[in-house]
Amino acid sequence: MPSETALLEYRTILKWIRQGSSVLDLGCGNGELLALLVKERNVKAQGIEIDEQAIYKCVAKGLSVFHEDIDHGLSDYSDQSFDYVILNQSFQQVKNPDIVLAEALRVGREVIVGFPNFAHYLARFQILFKGKTPVTPSLPYAWHDTPNLHFLSISDFIEYCRGKNIIIKKSFFLKENRAIKLYPNLFSEIGIFLISSQKHAEVQ
Repeated sequence: MPSETALLEYRTILKWIRQGSSVLDLGCGNGELLALLVKERNVKAQGIEIDEQAIYKCVAKGLSVFHEDIDHGLSDYSDQSFDYVILNQSFQQVKNPDIVLAEALRVGREVIVGFPNFAHYLARFQILFKGKTPVTPSLPYAWHDTPNLHFLSISDFIEYCRGKNIIIKKSFFLKENRAIKLYPNLFSEIGIFLISSQKHAEVQ
């Protein structure tokens, strides 16, 4: 059963995705989000996952999931072959986020990115007062066993998009099970963005 925070993430993404659209979920895990999208949005769903045990759980849910490493790119997929590409809680885990995001923006007309906010105040306090790598609800792993390779903040991502001419269409910030409206880089644990490339926006 997903946590309350994960459920709020899923519901936010659900609102952004049109009925009957095509979705590619990169790093889909055990398929909870993808299964919800199939059930409530009737999407044409496909996933990519590197963990074989997670793939078995996806297959048990009736999902089509391929065993691939998204760090190797998406060369099997043509430009704009999906309405949406999702990188939820997987973007910070890839080795080459720059390449992965560029490929996601090429393959998808729109891309949804969700990640834990490393600049959340609890993380800042632990670094400042304890001098240790932070462990928080959104960053629950110790430094030696974390799957996260990149510790970015909400401000980092916004600045990155600005520098790459990536359009941020929508954003949502949350802590536990509630939305954060003010100072999200300080108070939110997770940021979710709906983005598209400048090139795709011009075509539309």
